[in-house]
Amino acid sequence: MSRIGKLPIKIPNKVTITIEDQKVAVKGPKGELSRIIPPEIAVEQQEETIIVKPRNDSRRARQRYGLCRTLVANMVEGVSKGYEKRLEIQGVGYRAQVQGQNLILNVGYSKPVEMAPPEGIQLAVENNTNVIVSGINKELVGNTAARIRAVRPPEVYKGKGICYAGEMIRLKAGKAGKK
Repeated sequence: MSRIGKLPIKIPNKVTITIEDQKVAVKGPKGELSRIIPPEIAVEQQEETIIVKPRNDSRRARQRYGLCRTLVANMVEGVSKGYEKRLEIQGVGYRAQVQGQNLILNVGYSKPVEMAPPEGIQLAVENNTNVIVSGINKELVGNTAARIRAVRPPEVYKGKGICYAGEMIRLKAGKAGKK
């Protein structure tokens, strides 16, 4: 049995939750999210908490209810606080800028790379080298940050590229370092 699935989810102030059959909708100060939960999982609201548990003892229900609890908890946290991922651009002449809604990356290609964010995601740039991806949907924030990083992943010989803030890139020694 899942240990995470057994934990109740606390509902913060100003967050309302509606549960209709298998659809869970969460509304808060930052926005509104909804998700359809698999039929073998039961979601109940008890006063100021939400409890997720399997409807039966099948293997599929046991596998999924920890995941469903985490997804509902992420929705609650997203509409109350929001999520953000930070990316750092390293390299001489590498920079980013926001033009309207789009992110324009100059990362060593012959032409700048232009990326449009999905709906519900905000992009911001600090100091031309720090990109901030923010939104209420944790999954969408992470996927957008991964797509931006994939434009120019960190290179292991010089350390140039786009990496997550705090990500350690282990540099390899080149041919000259192998004596």
